[in-house]
Amino acid sequence: MQKSIAEIENEIAEEFDLFDDQMDKYEYIIDIGKKLPALDAKYMTDDFLVKGCQSKVWLHAYEKHGLLYFEADSNTAITKGIIALLVRVLSGQKGGDVLLTPLTFIDKINLRTHLSSQRSNGLTSMIQKMKAYAAAFACVEQILPTFPKLK
Repeated sequence: MQKSIAEIENEIAEEFDLFDDQMDKYEYIIDIGKKLPALDAKYMTDDFLVKGCQSKVWLHAYEKHGLLYFEADSNTAITKGIIALLVRVLSGQKGGDVLLTPLTFIDKINLRTHLSSQRSNGLTSMIQKMKAYAAAFACVEQILPTFPKLK
């Protein structure tokens, strides 16, 4: 069974609690990014680029069995780790849940406080793009059942 967003966020917070030093947290974020599956080259175009990021971040979303899945990549290690965290939390969830979640783990692990203002703005842009995908999928979830079945 798929874990809830809150359960995944709590796991991440517990993992980061193991580190006392901020540099160790950065290293861990970079390691998380290294484990992110490679994004298909067809999605590494301007159409999938997250606007507002200092680094290049490509984000693709798709629906499968009523759940929203994200795939992403970045050209820098720390940003790739950040998007990997977001993918881990939000992928495999219902569009409406992704749209409405406040993403409390970001504050629990003090992620924003240790990012430059440009990286923090990039994090906001990544979240906004993921929520925009979620809004589109949530609309589809609500609208499709109202259409008559095609024969």
